[in-house]
Amino acid sequence: MLSFVSKRVLGAIPTLFAILTIAFFMIRLAPGGPFSSERAVPPEIQANLDRVYHLDQPLMLQYWHYLEGVLVGDFGPSFSYKNSSVTELIWGGFPASMQLGFTAVFLAILIGSALGTLAALRQNRTTDYAVMAGAMTGITIPNFVMAPLLTLVFGVYLRVLPAGGWGDGYQIQYKILPIVALALPQIAYVARLTRGSMIEVLRSNYIRTARAKGLSEWLTITRHAARAALLPVVSYLGPASAGVITGSVVIEKIFSIPGIGRYFIQGALNRDYTLVMGVVIFYAVLIIAFNLIVDVLYGVLDPKLSHR
Repeated sequence: MLSFVSKRVLGAIPTLFAILTIAFFMIRLAPGGPFSSERAVPPEIQANLDRVYHLDQPLMLQYWHYLEGVLVGDFGPSFSYKNSSVTELIWGGFPASMQLGFTAVFLAILIGSALGTLAALRQNRTTDYAVMAGAMTGITIPNFVMAPLLTLVFGVYLRVLPAGGWGDGYQIQYKILPIVALALPQIAYVARLTRGSMIEVLRSNYIRTARAKGLSEWLTITRHAARAALLPVVSYLGPASAGVITGSVVIEKIFSIPGIGRYFIQGALNRDYTLVMGVVIFYAVLIIAFNLIVDVLYGVLDPKLSHR
């Protein structure tokens, strides 16, 4: 197992290098610059700003200096947020993004697997049709549409939950709507995956043997069927984590949550090169780490697999 993890970590280094390189040159191909605005900046001030932030140097030299900083964990200063480094902004927004993302993934696994199992046990019945109809609705409606709808219904019309904001970071009522909006599509995907996998597992010979021995339906499902049925769900956790991360960028903006996603959008609008680059690299590391965890969990759930 240790050898497998080491190989995956080493294999992730070229991937991160490619992401860093592509993102660095793509953002500089975008029109405008970090100090472009409707009000023209005097040439001498523009020259001073370019010199301070090394923007007057050749592009390849800028890339080399940035790469040197990243290797020691320094993403450079932010062009938009004065007196703040990109590293400080990322770690300042990470707690809110972590709460939002991890809770959404947890709810997706918990609720989605439960609904999928229920639909499989009631196959071709009203419960099954209702769960699958709800799952298809959750898949087809993106979270950037669902979030304003939830805000309109529960925040404006019913006024039972705040329509936006994060409060002091500890008030649960501010977190319900963004977490639900982010989790709904993932719940739908997990429910469909669990249903299909559970139906296949329930028709397996070892499940028939367990039932023939007189084992209760609850023990048959929880002790024997669930472990095998969750394998596709575990495989989906890698893409799900990427979906949650990209979805949280929009959700944080809609609900005015002080997370990393808000900084990413503001950085892109302001052409804040270092801020956008720092968030992209940070998200890439998270996605690679989640995929590594998924591979390890897959091996734990299926002992037949050996990581070599």
